[in-house]
Amino acid sequence: MEKIKEAVILMAGSGSRLNGADAGLPKPLIPIGGRPLISYAIDSFAQVGVTKLHAVVGARSEMLVREIGNLIPESMTLNPIHNPEWQKQNGISVLCAAGSIRSPFFLAMGDHLFEPSILQRLLAESDLPQLNLAIDRKTDSIFDLDDAMKVQTNGNSVTTIGKHLEDYDAIDTGLFLSPPEFFEYIRRARQNDDCSLADGVRLMATAEKVKAIDIGDAWWQDVDTPEMRERAETGARHKLVASVTR
Repeated sequence: MEKIKEAVILMAGSGSRLNGADAGLPKPLIPIGGRPLISYAIDSFAQVGVTKLHAVVGARSEMLVREIGNLIPESMTLNPIHNPEWQKQNGISVLCAAGSIRSPFFLAMGDHLFEPSILQRLLAESDLPQLNLAIDRKTDSIFDLDDAMKVQTNGNSVTTIGKHLEDYDAIDTGLFLSPPEFFEYIRRARQNDDCSLADGVRLMATAEKVKAIDIGDAWWQDVDTPEMRERAETGARHKLVASVTR
């Protein structure tokens, strides 16, 4: 596997479902375990050798870019990419990064926490030029299964993806190791000038070009509601403090 030096993190949304005492902050800056949520992902990418972080921003972008700039280590540069249509689905945010990427890259969500070992597993097991998706087969451990992005696999291949699948055997963790070709599938999936990331994955899976990478016992957590945030606080204390260091 070639070295992966770039990562794209999607953080253009308003985070409207996560309200409370920190409602004035963009969601990636919400404190988890005493640190901004996004800082864990930044540190994890630094650990695996990423040297350029493309942050796709939209709502409250000036504050977000300023604060993320303070979190970036010296070994990494930040490339803020503004999505002027941030109210649309996240596939549009992915396409905003297309002009900045020429080689395989990590793709992550700005409101997800995850153990660095998941990135290491992606590096070890990915098969480029396929799209490689980190999946969680521990479906019984998912906090909000109804809202989770569900995945159907056949062996180590993803056959389809969607929130409302009735037949599924894994959950999408929101972590990818992607070839630049993925941008083309998202463009093809776009309808009425809008599309989701999952739409592009689904189309690429139809072409048998999406590999499933099982994260095993590793931990991750979407932080989308106050209840998820509470669970993330516990996970950060027990799972991330030992594995992510500054």
